[in-house]
Amino acid sequence: MEATVEMVKCACSDCVCVVGTVKAIERDGRLYCSDACADHHPEGAGCHHAGCECHG
Repeated sequence: MEATVEMVKCACSDCVCVVGTVKAIERDGRLYCSDACADHHPEGAGCHHAGCECHG
């Protein structure tokens, strides 16, 4: 049996976002919802998705 994962939680520990594996941003083998999360929140930038207040 084979399982296909289509949605994952953003790899940013402070982020609550779930992102599609096709649209996710990959850095160092981890999947993120945005460039801000993938780049570890430079200058405190958040991902700006509704309901998420992550800033690294």
